[in-house]
Amino acid sequence: MVKALRRIVPVIAAILVLGLTASIASADGPGWKTISQDFHGLLFGLNVGQNGQLLVADSGAGPTKLDPDSGETSLLASLPNVTDVIQVGRREYMALTGGGDPQGPTDARLWRIKDGVVTEIADLGKFEADHDPDGAGVDSNPYHLAKLSRNKILVADAGGNDILIVDKDGNIDWVAVLPPENLAVPGGECPAQPPDSCSDAVATGVAVGPDGAIYAGELKGVPATPGTSRVWRIEPDARHVTCGSDDESCTLVETPPFTSIVDMTFGQDGTAYVVELDEASWLAAEGGKGAGGTVNACKLHNGGGDDEGDRRHDNGDVAFSCKEIGTGLPFPLAAAAADHSVYVTLALGPEGPVEVAVLTNGNEGDNGGEDNGDGNGDHGGNANGDNEGRGNDNQERGGRQDD
Repeated sequence: MVKALRRIVPVIAAILVLGLTASIASADGPGWKTISQDFHGLLFGLNVGQNGQLLVADSGAGPTKLDPDSGETSLLASLPNVTDVIQVGRREYMALTGGGDPQGPTDARLWRIKDGVVTEIADLGKFEADHDPDGAGVDSNPYHLAKLSRNKILVADAGGNDILIVDKDGNIDWVAVLPPENLAVPGGECPAQPPDSCSDAVATGVAVGPDGAIYAGELKGVPATPGTSRVWRIEPDARHVTCGSDDESCTLVETPPFTSIVDMTFGQDGTAYVVELDEASWLAAEGGKGAGGTVNACKLHNGGGDDEGDRRHDNGDVAFSCKEIGTGLPFPLAAAAADHSVYVTLALGPEGPVEVAVLTNGNEGDNGGEDNGDGNGDHGGNANGDNEGRGNDNQERGGRQDD
């Protein structure tokens, strides 16, 4: 069975070609300032490494280190088709490669990079072929990473529509499957259409929240109805769960209406950053009717705690109250936060350039919560849950407002 919108990399490339009629000549734009355009392909992943350095997944070259102050870049290793990279040790990184069609020898895999040496850790494509957790046909396109613990890495597979977990020895298991959703399409409801073409919940984001739980963001397939992308909260010890079922190990987060989520991460203070590719949807952008993308800064309200620093992960009701800190952005693909700044990767046209930029609309303490400056290098906040998240009380978008 052919799954819709699973090949997120070529789909976004096609959107850039069809949705933009000309390259944007100016680097800086309203609400952002360019740091560097020294890249060779779309930038699907962005994280913060040690000493405030940015880690960029340059799909045309490989994992790249970027100094946010000087704009200087250095290639960590040659690994084309990379979709994400995080730092796990002093000179050690984990990198992810996306799926291929047909699948090549380096596609759909998790890699360790240490002192410039690249070693395969896990073949995620083979796991999908052997297990197909969502039961909708074999398709693997690993997209984003997060560090759950010292020895465990989480993977959002946009092909499998699932969240995977990999240990240091390369053992793979599946945590949760993101469920399809019946959405109205021209001519009728989902059941009247091919079931994989109108309701896919494409797993594009995974992060570890300040409560220790796993958070997963989704991009909706055709008809890509605006406001239907969801965020799920998954217990860290959950395995083989279908989100949205009666299993309380994975529950829906109450959020504002998000559209075409392509990344999510947490700052050190517990602020969640959610990236929307285009407010009108990826499908509208593909047709040249895009409205621009958005970065949202969200305060997490966990019903299992007391909103005053009690970050227990006992799966109480969870909600995000959010503030838009970057709007009208040209195809934002990933975000990261450190040192009171929020960074984003952008694609400025069908022939480039691509860049890493810093948002300039109220980053100083006005982004849903000030960052502690330690970065979010593993797509997670403080998994120990011992820091109080200090959110922005002047919220503009809310799943639930402060009481």
